[in-house]
Amino acid sequence: MPVQPLLALRGVCKRFAAVQALVDVELEIRAGEVVALVGDNAAGKSTLVKVISGVGPADRGVIEWQGGAVQIKRPQDAQVLGIATVYQDLAMCDNLDVVGNLFLGREIHRLGVLDEVEMERRTRELLHTLSIRIPDVRVPLATLSGGQRQVVAITRSILGTPRLLLLDEPTASLGVEQTGQLLDLIEELRDQGLGVLLISHNMGDIKAVADRVAVLRLGRNNGVFDVNTTSQEQIIASVTGAADNSASHRPTRPEEAWP
Repeated sequence: MPVQPLLALRGVCKRFAAVQALVDVELEIRAGEVVALVGDNAAGKSTLVKVISGVGPADRGVIEWQGGAVQIKRPQDAQVLGIATVYQDLAMCDNLDVVGNLFLGREIHRLGVLDEVEMERRTRELLHTLSIRIPDVRVPLATLSGGQRQVVAITRSILGTPRLLLLDEPTASLGVEQTGQLLDLIEELRDQGLGVLLISHNMGDIKAVADRVAVLRLGRNNGVFDVNTTSQEQIIASVTGAADNSASHRPTRPEEAWP
């Protein structure tokens, strides 16, 4: 029996004035799976993330969460379901330390006073669980490397115990070593049962951690591929439009398996 998707999009459409950004988009993400979302500029990737995260609700279509239709009209709706998003700008405070950034907006209080000891304990515990090495959690974020900052941003999103994590170009500004550490973290999250949607232009990163690749072209599906059985050339051809897979790779029922 096919595994029920954690998240499923059915015929999702989104328009901005005269621009049709998304047209009948279909997407499935399962627990314990990394799905890479790829496409050229203006393909609709960022718009799709905004639809899932509640920043820019869909105009039409159905969003299913664990098999049931849901409404995601605001970021709070996504958070309640268990969807967390880490954007490229990270939205963190350089003057605060790691603990302060992790608990920003969700501070722990004891007798009306910030419980710094408990927040630091939980920070170290979470970093250990995710196999993340940051020597000093009390140094300002500005002193950390780009890779460490990205890891802190992802760790902060995990504090809310999400079921699905959306990552927008997480390795775009990282070096080789830092990228490797971040990809290890993504694999760790998948092994812990999270669903991950990874937006990336880096085919090497995609081949390293993704299970499937969903291609958007001009706001439409143009293929969903198994990473292990699909060549890099086939995926690139779908991204550029050299291969048109819009019809053959669009399931219409939840029980249909992607190729």
